[in-house]
Amino acid sequence: MKKSKNICKNSANENCNKSIVELNKTNKNPKKLQKNNNFNENISDARKKYLKKQRNNKIFVISIRVLIFVMFFALWQILADVGAINVFVFSSPSKMLATVVDLFATGNLVHHMFITFYEAFLGFIIATVLGYLIAILLWWNERLRQILEPYIIILNSLPKVALGPIIIIWFGAGTKAIIVMAILIMIIITVISILNSFVSCDKNKILLMKSMGANKWQILTKLVIPNGRQEFMSVLKINVGMTWVGTIMGEYLVSKAGLGYLIVYGSQVFKLDLVMTSILILCLLAGLMYGLVCLIDKFISKKQ
Repeated sequence: MKKSKNICKNSANENCNKSIVELNKTNKNPKKLQKNNNFNENISDARKKYLKKQRNNKIFVISIRVLIFVMFFALWQILADVGAINVFVFSSPSKMLATVVDLFATGNLVHHMFITFYEAFLGFIIATVLGYLIAILLWWNERLRQILEPYIIILNSLPKVALGPIIIIWFGAGTKAIIVMAILIMIIITVISILNSFVSCDKNKILLMKSMGANKWQILTKLVIPNGRQEFMSVLKINVGMTWVGTIMGEYLVSKAGLGYLIVYGSQVFKLDLVMTSILILCLLAGLMYGLVCLIDKFISKKQ
């Protein structure tokens, strides 16, 4: 036993000595060191060039976007000044700016913006959460999914604005009816999209988890939901646009305040400046909400 231990120690020492000698050889060899350094420098230079190219491309894209925005309003103002378009019908950027200043001075702008944003955001959150939970329920119970599938398709094809009078009768002519309208616009498409991502999960991976003793809850939380993350973020981005559609539709029907109300009121009294200004503010709010969803998507991607 002692001899075998000594033999092992000697062999280990010999291996260590060999590795040290080899390291010393490579360290003493300047050509090898120079090659390694040149290789690292080439990698760093290539990475720097790539990052610089990406940064320049991003700056170029943003610059073109801003340029298109500025040129659009500049051309609009020029056409209005020279009389090429009817200012009464098409308004002009200068008149829209004056309308914004007047609304802001009286406090009406912030009031109407807050009401519309509150309705749109609340409808967005409720529809997304409720649609996600329904999708989980339908994935969990396959028989229930088979029973309800044709009804979900029919509801998805139904024009939601046709339900407007019924919603007003059920929920009253107020904020509740508007939020319900926004929810109905989004919830079916949310259920369908999320459920499709759940069902399309790799069956072999599910079988593998089952063979390792995983239960249905573990399969859902560890495999199915993470697999559908990208689809979920896509649904959020779609719902950003849909929630504003549903909110403005509801405000057209029953609202007494909000940007949709300003659009209806402006068209009734032929104040096209007010109409155009309200539409532009809606675009800005929708863009900000979409940007927020994109930031959340990037944050989650970095965490994973």
